[in-house]
Amino acid sequence: MPPKRGRPIAVKLLVLLLVPLLSLAGLWAFAAGLTGGDGLRLLAISELATNVALPSERAAAELQKERLASIEFMVGDLPLSKVTEQRTRTDQAVATFRSSARPMRDLSPEMATQLNVVFGKLDQLSETRRGVDARTRAPLDVINGYSTTVDAFFRMYDAMILVPDTGLYRQARASTMLGEATEMLSRERALIAVVLSAGRVGARERAAFTGMVATRRLLLNQALPQLDNKLQGPYERLVASPVNKEFLTAENAIRDQSTASGLPAAAATWPVDAQNMWTVVEREQVRLTQDITGRSKPAAIGLLVKVGVAGGLGLIAVVASVLLSLRFRRRLVEELAGLRDAATELAEVRLPALVARLRTNTSKPTPEETAPLKVVTHSSEVDDIVKAFNRVQSTAVEAAVDQARLRHGVNQVFVNLARRNQSLLHRQLLQLDSMERAAEEPGMLADLFKLDHLTTRMRRHAESLIILSDQSPGRAWRNPVPIHDVLRAAVAEIEEYERVEVLSTPPVALVGSAVTDVAHLLAELIENATLFSPPQTRVDVRTSTSPHGLLVEIEDRGLGLPRAELDELNDRLDRTPEFDLAQSERLGLFVVSRLAARHGIKATLVASPYGGLTAVVALPSSLLADQPVLAGR
Repeated sequence: MPPKRGRPIAVKLLVLLLVPLLSLAGLWAFAAGLTGGDGLRLLAISELATNVALPSERAAAELQKERLASIEFMVGDLPLSKVTEQRTRTDQAVATFRSSARPMRDLSPEMATQLNVVFGKLDQLSETRRGVDARTRAPLDVINGYSTTVDAFFRMYDAMILVPDTGLYRQARASTMLGEATEMLSRERALIAVVLSAGRVGARERAAFTGMVATRRLLLNQALPQLDNKLQGPYERLVASPVNKEFLTAENAIRDQSTASGLPAAAATWPVDAQNMWTVVEREQVRLTQDITGRSKPAAIGLLVKVGVAGGLGLIAVVASVLLSLRFRRRLVEELAGLRDAATELAEVRLPALVARLRTNTSKPTPEETAPLKVVTHSSEVDDIVKAFNRVQSTAVEAAVDQARLRHGVNQVFVNLARRNQSLLHRQLLQLDSMERAAEEPGMLADLFKLDHLTTRMRRHAESLIILSDQSPGRAWRNPVPIHDVLRAAVAEIEEYERVEVLSTPPVALVGSAVTDVAHLLAELIENATLFSPPQTRVDVRTSTSPHGLLVEIEDRGLGLPRAELDELNDRLDRTPEFDLAQSERLGLFVVSRLAARHGIKATLVASPYGGLTAVVALPSSLLADQPVLAGR
């Protein structure tokens, strides 16, 4: 099972970068949304001021006038026609307010509640008017009836001025307080009319008037410090004006007047003082309201512009952070990919090519073969890894060269020892041949034949060492040799030659240069067949011609091999691998592979119908002679 691959480093870097980038983007979105929401609320408040505040201010002002007119009608100083005209103006202002306020959507819960309260109080206005017309209600109750309706407007203003801008909130709050102070002044005017018509200040009227005066002065004192210099100036001048001082004198006189005594002579100027004060205050209140209302929209636009600039810069910073992070990620991934490709080329191409060359040529590696890795890097850590790989390459090249030289030296030792043994064995064979000719006793002759056969096998093993060292054994034939003689020579070089049966052969011959190697190759395969099959079985050797040459089949009756092992052996015969000392038990197959590669021979192991194996050796036509001739050295 192949090892499980982890996630690519590009994905890991992306995940690593996503955490801070998403956090930064989230913070930017939160800040932009929070500040932008404040700007949008200011725009919404500006819309409320236009569609709700200003129309309601006009409706409240008309209600204040209607309250005064109703009181003057009830005390007999004003005809009903004048009251009716004022009611008409009040109804028009109220209708305008309703038409502009009802379509408003997305109001806050507090604002919607207060707006509904205002509508409910306006609906009760007709009941107050009926009490005025029938004179069934006391003047002070009429004043309170109108006052509750106007108070509903101010509670609505309280819910409206919850703006996010602190400075604007203070100005709007002060404006509302001054509006309530103006409302107290309007109530005082109506109550002055009641007092003058009665000719004295009753206990109830005195208590109500005292509360109105205290409330008006408190609201005025609390509101003025919250106004900026521009808005505060007119009110400071009003406070210091003779009009205000005269009205304060009138307020003090009414508040301090005894309920048992009549009004003083100065009471005749109280309505005039109140009217003069009302005229100035009403003018300043209208101007203040318009000024505050006009400030909300520019403040909202300014805040949105700041949000746009800050948000734009923040967005640019976020995008720049994303792009820079992705750029650094891509650069690092490219560096690592370049390092991977260079290391892969080193491990799979350059070093294997160098090792393959060193098998046959142990000369010093060329500069091209030992060229260092070339990777474009911008990171010191990756550069250090490249240098480390270059040092690994140098060490690996040195080890490969040393290993090749060691292997070459071992091969030379094998060759020298094998050559010496080969020479001695050749002399031994000549001596045995002479002794066989001179021997007359049958028992002695049989022993000499056994010793001759043993020496022949020893010569083959010595030649195997020479072949494994990529050298030629040295024995050669000048003329072609019949294939039958080649097979007999191969059989003569194994121990259990009696078990081998060479079947009839076609009349073909091998070229002399290939006779020794082919006989050695066939001897190795025939010996394997005898070694890996039961002793009582035989090994058949058959030959047949083919369009491409000659086929030699060596069939045993052993147990055979599993398919996986059989494929591995065939792969070794086909690829001619380097001789591995750790697999010396497969020595014969290494020899067969080397000899087959030397002459273009194809050797294959296949399953036999008898349960064992069949070694198929395909000799190419280039190794076959045109005409078979007598063998000769």
